[in-house]
Amino acid sequence: MGAPDFASLPHIGEAVRRKEDYRFLTGGGQYTDDVNLAHQRYAIFVRSPHAHAVIKSIDVSKAEAMPGVAKVFIGKDVEGKMGGLPCGWLITGTDGAPMKEPPHPILAQGKVRYVGDHVAMVVADTIEQAKNAAEAVEVDYDVLPAVVDVRDAAKGTALHEAAPDNHCYKWGLGDKAQVDAAFAKAAHVTQLDLINNRLIPNAMEPRAAIGSYNRASDEYTLYVSNQNPHVERLLMTAFVLGLPEHKVRVIAPDVGGGFGSKIYLYAEDVCLTWAAKQLNCAIKWTAERNESFVSDAHGRDHVSHAEMAMDKDGKFLALRVHTDANMGAYLSTFSTAIPTILYGTLLAGQYTTPQIYVEVDAWFTNTAPVDAYRGAGRPEATYLLERLVTRCGWELGLSQDEIRKRNFITQFPYQTPGALQYDTGDFHACMDKAQVLADVAGFDARRKASEAKGLKRGIGYSSYIEACGLAPSNIAGALGARAGLFECGEVRVHPTGSVTVFTGSHSHGQGHETTFAQVVAARLGIAVDAVDIVHGDTGRVPFGMGTYGSRSLSVGGSAIMRALDKIETKAKKIAAHLMEASDADVEFANGEFTVKGTDKKVTFGQVALTAYVPHNYPLDKLEPGLNETAFYDPTNFTYPAGTHICEVEIDPATGVTRIDRFSAVDDFGTIVNPMIVEGQVHGGIAQGIGQALLENCVYDRETGQLLTGSFMDYTMPRADDIPDIKLGHVCTPCTHNPLGSKGCGEAGAIGSPPAVINAVLDALKAVGVKDFDMPASPCRVWQAIQSAKV
Repeated sequence: MGAPDFASLPHIGEAVRRKEDYRFLTGGGQYTDDVNLAHQRYAIFVRSPHAHAVIKSIDVSKAEAMPGVAKVFIGKDVEGKMGGLPCGWLITGTDGAPMKEPPHPILAQGKVRYVGDHVAMVVADTIEQAKNAAEAVEVDYDVLPAVVDVRDAAKGTALHEAAPDNHCYKWGLGDKAQVDAAFAKAAHVTQLDLINNRLIPNAMEPRAAIGSYNRASDEYTLYVSNQNPHVERLLMTAFVLGLPEHKVRVIAPDVGGGFGSKIYLYAEDVCLTWAAKQLNCAIKWTAERNESFVSDAHGRDHVSHAEMAMDKDGKFLALRVHTDANMGAYLSTFSTAIPTILYGTLLAGQYTTPQIYVEVDAWFTNTAPVDAYRGAGRPEATYLLERLVTRCGWELGLSQDEIRKRNFITQFPYQTPGALQYDTGDFHACMDKAQVLADVAGFDARRKASEAKGLKRGIGYSSYIEACGLAPSNIAGALGARAGLFECGEVRVHPTGSVTVFTGSHSHGQGHETTFAQVVAARLGIAVDAVDIVHGDTGRVPFGMGTYGSRSLSVGGSAIMRALDKIETKAKKIAAHLMEASDADVEFANGEFTVKGTDKKVTFGQVALTAYVPHNYPLDKLEPGLNETAFYDPTNFTYPAGTHICEVEIDPATGVTRIDRFSAVDDFGTIVNPMIVEGQVHGGIAQGIGQALLENCVYDRETGQLLTGSFMDYTMPRADDIPDIKLGHVCTPCTHNPLGSKGCGEAGAIGSPPAVINAVLDALKAVGVKDFDMPASPCRVWQAIQSAKV
């Protein structure tokens, strides 16, 4: 079944109310912290108070003598007994050498490298006893100089012996000579320096884990707040603990948000699993919020210089980019792919730029590891490109929409100079619809009204494209991926015609239990409520890669569709038997099997019952049952795209920026549930606004201390920071998956930051402000205005 046929099925495009919400709204959800096991103890981690120090000694004797304490584990307890945390993507440098990949121990061995680094794990009968004992662990440190800014990394004290200059790799993409030649012939060159500010994810549910061990079966179980339990198990068994995979079960129950920060294998997960056997008991740990600030993987943190070469009419000739990317103290699971494969390849954007060269230097610093955060490389690429494109227009005297329209891609498929091939899109349609939705025609009148009140009003554009559903596995493997990128789906039809789907994708707010049910119900002609979705348990679901990169529907849904193809094929044979016809003459639609040219028909329910009650059934030709599994490995990314337009009003006396209106038109291909998609886009835009105006992770450049380690210092967007958001859609179905769907979960966070900052700068042009970096907080905006007066 192709995408156009699928889009016309019942239930597709319907705003079906989320099936899972009743459970959540009535307190029926079960998160990791809600799970309690028999004879369970509790863990507290002793974390480094220093950004960089040698551990001279650790004395745990007082702590272990305290009431209820079972054991205090330190680095020496695990040294030589297991591997370190692995990095899942190998980057090869421009010189052909592999990246520097220092060991990442689960408990510090000889040295700590960031504030929050794991020094010891205290296990006790109660959480209070564990906390008290953690305070009694005595650690003698020899403090070393710290480096937290990538611009200082090359001159800083080395974090690792494997990287004496703190340099992890230099990566490049494109033909530098051709780009340089294009710049030499350019009529105009626009340059821009910018910083993509570091962010702390702050999912509503903090990370949590429970490790347990069954001595009788020699099996481990890990309950964990995680986005991809099979990948967690694979990394932990194969690379760290050296255990047979079938001896470890990973269960990720309800998860309260992830945004990428719960993809990774963390030290806490391994410590708890390993220690459960050492103490023969279940051990539970739940992060407190201040712990999450220092220990969760952070996002973004790029320092870049970009240049665009243009002809006299504003047509782009070449783009040249250099980025310094902060890796943090260690390489997290997918950290190395973020500023390379998922960043450099997207710098073409929606434009016909013939030549692009990007070079990335990755650095170790005394900060928390940096990895994927909602968008993962795509927001960084879009922010750089869309800020630069707007600047190009201003320097040439062109409006923000005109400079974009002159350079939009119009023919598809389109091969970019950044290695990607866009299969489909309609960028002009997205722009035109967004301008109508945003009432751009009325902007001048609104600007005059703001001026009359002593306020500055600006409008900002962002035309983004992203690559979702990272694929295919063979090409990704050639680029350094150390895992497959397929997905799996199992469809189990029950005798009564109801269906259970087991998917390797994981839901942590996306609404899979509804969307996937709509897909199955549409194909089989049954009610949405007759379909249950099971995920998040390696003991129940087949091997799958989880949820990240807006892949669930386009990749996980396609695997389910392939399994449904197999279900339909077998069901037609059963129906043919019941109607005494050839299965080649049997058709299936709307839950009924019919024979061409006759009035014969049987329902899907009848076929399901026959499959399990095979009386008068050709057992020599057909097996009983109706249960099929399929794997799907995409042949290409999907490419959601759109235009976001933001309008802001700024009080120059205080620097306060208010977003007055925000409009977004996105092309997500076939939309299964528009209500869920709109919720995803709203959430993404809110996070993008948070980065643009409020959020900023700051470390002290001298001591390496995290200065924004709580919500008192790290500002999250609130309801009154978010305007009424107007959404629209254009549909050009994906051409290479059976649903025609593209990803939607990250689009809002990708398109919104440059739209907001372009609007802020548009408003401040009149007072002489040319540039500044995110976030556009009141203090920073006010300071920029004052500096422009000098």
